[in-house]
Amino acid sequence: MNTTTIIQALEIMGKGMAGIFVTILIIMVCVLIMGKIGSGKKDDPKDKES
Repeated sequence: MNTTTIIQALEIMGKGMAGIFVTILIIMVCVLIMGKIGSGKKDDPKDKES
């Protein structure tokens, strides 16, 4: 069993997992920002009854 190959594979796998983690964080921040922007005025169904 070649240990250098295993170490190289673990490094590549670590970079891939870090990339996925960063991507998820970026998506979460974008959704949070869009939620803050879009929550300006909400239509209240009670106001439309009159």
